[in-house]
Amino acid sequence: MPPTPASRAWWGGVRPTVLVPLLVAVLTLAGTQWAARAGQPAARPVDGIAVVLLLAGPALLVVRRARPGLVLGLVAAVLVGYLALGYPVGPVFVASLVALAEAVSAGRRVVAYSVTAVAFTAAVTIYALTHPGVQVPLPAIGGWTASLVAFVAGCELRRSRRERLEQAQEARNEAERRRAGEERLAMARELHDALGHHLSLINVQAGVALYLMDDDPEQARRALATIKASSRELLREMRATLGVLRGVDEPSREPVAGLARLDALVAENRQAGLPVTVRTTGTPRDLPAGVDLAAYRIVQEALTNTRRHAGADAATVQLDYADGGLTVEVTDDGAGTSEPGGGNGLPGMRERTAALGGAFSAGPGPTGGFRVRAHLPTAREEAAP
Repeated sequence: MPPTPASRAWWGGVRPTVLVPLLVAVLTLAGTQWAARAGQPAARPVDGIAVVLLLAGPALLVVRRARPGLVLGLVAAVLVGYLALGYPVGPVFVASLVALAEAVSAGRRVVAYSVTAVAFTAAVTIYALTHPGVQVPLPAIGGWTASLVAFVAGCELRRSRRERLEQAQEARNEAERRRAGEERLAMARELHDALGHHLSLINVQAGVALYLMDDDPEQARRALATIKASSRELLREMRATLGVLRGVDEPSREPVAGLARLDALVAENRQAGLPVTVRTTGTPRDLPAGVDLAAYRIVQEALTNTRRHAGADAATVQLDYADGGLTVEVTDDGAGTSEPGGGNGLPGMRERTAALGGAFSAGPGPTGGFRVRAHLPTAREEAAP
């Protein structure tokens, strides 16, 4: 029966926890037996107590990740006790080195360095006391110390590298979360603008059709035709937006929302009963895709708010093309209010403008009514030196 993902994950977590102590135990026992036979006549023979002490250190390593400081202290105590009893010296330090590496990796530096210094001093002292006829040469002590320092330095480098990798991964995760949030916000704005505009048109034209169905069937028929066209456009925009959300990148054959569709937008509003005048200053030119879409959506949402909330008789769309960008201004002659009680339209327009590094304002117009104004730079201005 093949292993399941759960069993593989369990084994992947248990493997280093169990295998490392097992390998250390085998190395410690086999190495010490070999060292004893190789020639340590003054050492005490390896007996049951020695085997227990040799296995105690590796056994403690099983929980080294849960309690790194405590495990290092206990393993060092076992090592000092083993040496104090005069047993043969072999690879009995391996368990202590593994525990030291884990403590340093876990950031328990004070405990790691303190325990290591005490254990190293105790081991050298015990060796000198248990071998009275043998003088421990200073170069040997210096070599042991240098080796221990090099090992600790390697542990620190490993810990530093792991922290850098974790920080880099966290930065990538944060960037991914931020990018996903920005994409969700952009999709929410697109859905809000498309739904608000088209449903508002459908609502107005449905009211017209119901009101004139008996008295003016032809006008009612035109209102129904407008409803059909607006609902078809709404479905197209929703399919395109939901396709992006699903990750379907099939290119659309319909024109992308932008100022190229401004005439159609104006015609829709005129059919809904809002006369719209478009004025252009400067030389019209191709705009970056983001600026083009933002300009169209701002005009669309501003006209939608005018129809729904302002009670206006007419609206004016002013497009001012300049070298630094495009200024979009939508004014009406209504009551001078927009989105009573708060809505998503004005915040959405403000967010679109801010995302492009532009400036946005909305409020009563200089001669009454309501005015929405957005400056959309076509290129980010370079910071002054």
